[in-house]
Amino acid sequence: MRIIVPMAGMGKRMRPHTLTVPKPLIPIAGKPIVQRLVEDIAKVCQEPIEEVAFIIGHFGEEVEKDLVSIAEKVGAKGSIHYQEEALGTAHAILCAKDALKGKVVVAFADTLFKADFQLDTNADGTVWVQRVEDPRPFGVIKLNDKNEITDFIEKPQEFVSDLAIIGIYYFRDGEYLQNELQYLLDNDIKDKGEYQLTNALENMKNKGTKFIPAVISEWLDCGNKNATVYTNQRYLEYIKDEEGLVASSAKLENTVIIPPVYIGENAQITNSVIGPHVSIGDSTNVSDSVVSNSIIQRNTNLKNGNIANSMLGNFVVYEGRPSDLSLGDYNTLID
Repeated sequence: MRIIVPMAGMGKRMRPHTLTVPKPLIPIAGKPIVQRLVEDIAKVCQEPIEEVAFIIGHFGEEVEKDLVSIAEKVGAKGSIHYQEEALGTAHAILCAKDALKGKVVVAFADTLFKADFQLDTNADGTVWVQRVEDPRPFGVIKLNDKNEITDFIEKPQEFVSDLAIIGIYYFRDGEYLQNELQYLLDNDIKDKGEYQLTNALENMKNKGTKFIPAVISEWLDCGNKNATVYTNQRYLEYIKDEEGLVASSAKLENTVIIPPVYIGENAQITNSVIGPHVSIGDSTNVSDSVVSNSIIQRNTNLKNGNIANSMLGNFVVYEGRPSDLSLGDYNTLID
């Protein structure tokens, strides 16, 4: 089993946080988004993961080492592949064509999920979906009475289905997928100016490939600051009973913790109220503050803050009393 993770996007909706790191490396409950994604996929696959192939822009050597380490944490080899131009989802996946062999999960790295199923690896292909109240902003699927996918419809303005595609797919035959993606590029078949995975899915379906849905129980978006803070909240609820959410090396003095919270290694919290739904990174100092429903990353200093629904990046220095913040890495703000 291999996992293909396209993540070459610039993450513009998450700026300033994505000016120094790619969006998938922003932490959720103490782990990067992409690490949570890979670990959760590995759980539902029930098979050893041989390789995790990351498709990226040129993010730098340190980011690439972090990604390889994430693959190694699930017992897999990590490989790095580059997408030089943003030419669509089909093109992005094909950038990792050396990894498109055998059983493959393709997972776009701006989403997390909660699933109560185990993946049927004997199926030709599986499209992971979530029921939504308003399907108009999404790609959706239609099913027949055999629970097989009959149609892929992009952003339907009239109701055809409430099963929205979340951006995770399973293919039993990676080489077959590679050939269908290459066919789009070789014949310059584009949709809205880009090579789209859904066109390959449609072609495969028309040739007899049977796709089935895998309905997840919750779909968590990490597209912008507010969505990411909410995802952090939900994820902390998922893992609230796990041990070690507050690191043993963290120093808490005259502080009230309202769980669930995550507090990283060597963090120092003094004269503060933390929680619920707060993640604090390694070596961050918080003093004389009240923090709820927020993400504070590594090596940051927060003093005299009363913050909620906020994100502070790495190496931030902040003193003040705002209620809603979005500060990127290395900012200094004194109020």
